[in-house]
Amino acid sequence: MKAKPATAVRPSSQITRRVAGVALLSAAMASLLLAVPGLRGVARQIAHLHAGWVVVALALELGSCIGFVVIFRLFFDELPAGAARELAWTEQASGALLPGGGVGALAIGGLLLRRAGVSTRRIVERSSALFFLTSAINVAALVGAGTLVAVGAARGPDDLLRAGIPIIGGAGATAVVLAVPSVARRRPQHRPPGWLLDLCVGIDQARAALTRPSWRLLGAVGYLAFDIAALGATFAATGRPIPIATLVLGYLIGYLANLIPVPGGFGVLEGGLAGTLIAYGAPAGQAAAAVIVYHAVAFWMPSLGGLIGYALLRRRLEDDRPARNPHRYTKPPVLAHEPANAC
Repeated sequence: MKAKPATAVRPSSQITRRVAGVALLSAAMASLLLAVPGLRGVARQIAHLHAGWVVVALALELGSCIGFVVIFRLFFDELPAGAARELAWTEQASGALLPGGGVGALAIGGLLLRRAGVSTRRIVERSSALFFLTSAINVAALVGAGTLVAVGAARGPDDLLRAGIPIIGGAGATAVVLAVPSVARRRPQHRPPGWLLDLCVGIDQARAALTRPSWRLLGAVGYLAFDIAALGATFAATGRPIPIATLVLGYLIGYLANLIPVPGGFGVLEGGLAGTLIAYGAPAGQAAAAVIVYHAVAFWMPSLGGLIGYALLRRRLEDDRPARNPHRYTKPPVLAHEPANAC
């Protein structure tokens, strides 16, 4: 008896299964909060949250997502407005759903951009520029908050260890990134790999974007600021708001836990954020409750928006595929319908 031929799995079905799996994981975590005696206090904190502040957190998270769409279009301005917005939302959903956060988002975004007819080199250059620019905003906020705490201009732990590590870490990371292009190009007789040169171009483009002011740079600031504010709103929902500097430091350092490749960051992100915020002086019970609610907001807002964006983008790409050759594009399809300067 012949074996049945294997059928290709459609990306949409993969995404559906991923969302279903994360929903089950969310339900399991909720059950854990109710079942484990030591965690029931956190569950009670969540049950007594001020609903108004949770609504504020949802609105702020939506603002963060819109901020990413705005800054995304700065680097992919050759795409039409509709396709760029759909792709930006899809990247955000990928970052929320896939292990590794932003790395997974860049990979999915690159695949979709290739389907849209954008060259691999341009994808690497522009995606790395977007990544380095948003990372620069993160580092600036980290160093700024650490400096304010260190000099006593903001409330927070003023000991050298907790105030100094963010400053040293942020300054060191900045120096390394800025040194990469000059080091890679210093010896022309030893040509570096093409991907490294494209990465250097991305770093240069990120620096150039900062030196050529555009209103879209506000998107990068809003992308971070609104997300931090959403976490602050969930703290306010517990009735125990925390100082801004503590909030910023706890957020930026705690988010490093998201580098651990766990789908959706469930468990690791809560642990990283809550642990760091507690280390910077946040009350333990309120921190755990606020972080759990924040992660739910920060996960489902971009995920649901991204699923809608992906469905629209997939339809757009399929409609633009040339009928005469279904396996190859003769021109960038998403550029066929709208002008590049559409708002």
